[in-house]
Amino acid sequence: MIEKSPARPNAVIFDWDNTLVDSWETIQAALNLTFDDFGKERWDLIETKTRVARSLRDSFPALFGEDRWEEAKDRFYAHFQAIHLETLTPLAGAHDLLCALRDGGVYLGVVSNKNGDFLRSEVAHLDWGHFFGGVIGATDAENDKPAADPVHLAMGDSAATQYENLWFVGDSVVDIQCARNVGATAILIGEEITGHGDATNSANLSPDWHFPDCEALVRLVKSFAKVL
Repeated sequence: MIEKSPARPNAVIFDWDNTLVDSWETIQAALNLTFDDFGKERWDLIETKTRVARSLRDSFPALFGEDRWEEAKDRFYAHFQAIHLETLTPLAGAHDLLCALRDGGVYLGVVSNKNGDFLRSEVAHLDWGHFFGGVIGATDAENDKPAADPVHLAMGDSAATQYENLWFVGDSVVDIQCARNVGATAILIGEEITGHGDATNSANLSPDWHFPDCEALVRLVKSFAKVL
């Protein structure tokens, strides 16, 4: 039980992978098939969870080299496209959370470092498009998350009041960085972050609030309605 809680949001921007849907095994499988293509050592699931957060255009040059990263990107996308919809699984409580926020009149959007076309196909596959005012993936904005650009794009023509109490809900340090860059309340869902990877020099990378899962956060959101 938490003694204090974040204020009721006017808008919420969600990360996608492993915030609303479980996609670790899909990402790991596509990555390892790509590593096989390039003769690189495979990652186990723990390493995948630790090292995957930034977009491909930000992370693949270091993994595959400046001269081959775009080829690796194409291979990864081909592997991912073949399996991602059939393995897509909403996290427990995610749909209830979206319903509770929508019913409370909260503006919702998604900002992910997943390829935008794949992201939107997954949203459509789950029939969740009606929840979101904007669904923004990698390369849709001038800069990818953690930059503020994709958040502003997802917020669209939202009023200034919606920025005044904006939540960014995600599962990684990159999500917390993005929240800081846009002035949002940083809410972490899932496992606590024990290391900051390549973000160790960034300031204030602890979330403002941490919830173990969507089901815990939906209980808070439903409590807002009881006091209105």
